[in-house]
Amino acid sequence: MRQQQEGVHPSFMGVIRQKERIKGKLGGVKHRIGVYSAKGGVGKTTIAVNLAYTLARMDFKVGILDADIDCPNLTLFTGISEMMDMSIIPLKPIVKDGIKFASTAMLIDDLKRPIIWRGPLVAKMIGDFFENTDWGELDYLIIDLSPGTSDAPLSIMQLLELDGILIVTTPQRISGINSIRSGLMAKRLNVAVLGVLENMSTGTISQSTKEVVERLSTNLIGTIKRDEKFNEFSDSGIPSVEKDAAIKEQFSKVAKRLVGTKNSP
Repeated sequence: MRQQQEGVHPSFMGVIRQKERIKGKLGGVKHRIGVYSAKGGVGKTTIAVNLAYTLARMDFKVGILDADIDCPNLTLFTGISEMMDMSIIPLKPIVKDGIKFASTAMLIDDLKRPIIWRGPLVAKMIGDFFENTDWGELDYLIIDLSPGTSDAPLSIMQLLELDGILIVTTPQRISGINSIRSGLMAKRLNVAVLGVLENMSTGTISQSTKEVVERLSTNLIGTIKRDEKFNEFSDSGIPSVEKDAAIKEQFSKVAKRLVGTKNSP
């Protein structure tokens, strides 16, 4: 019998082996960044999509994964109606505007058939998006994580060698509290917190956001002001940075600061 790795419990061996396989499969992806908050409704998908488009317009090769497996919204924010061909392995992301996209909404029409999966199936699907999807050569893979601190974000932080996560919060105190939980979870799993972004901002940094930055010993990456145009563009399936100069400028500042935390490709 092969000798068990010293100090590693048998139940973790499968995770370790899968992590190594994924590392090989994603060898062409230079940077992997999670967009995360334990609280829903703070605008993670809005931030992830517009950040991906901003990086792409900076001439980076970009992909974006919708890791909210059971409630995917990526297609609604981007106007993508194409489906990924499940008969072809590895799966091929949908390419639009020079960006690679993958989501369970591109595999299953969840508006007709809701995705009602327990944790193990969610974790398996996440593994498939990394291990059995052809992401090719990318400078940045942006991962739109689901809210909470359980199955989906836990699987990603365990399986993927992330450069780090961007914490999205809002001026609300409840959002700040949950953002602190998000960052503490990441730190416990040895995932770097690249910074905090205040979404739906009034333009002045809230005390709640200041507390998040302080508690997580990180930096404020930037702010995105509350703007009804986000709803207008998102409902039309159009990334806001593609249509509004002021919004584009805000995301450009965030992207430049975020890229500055990593080595440019």
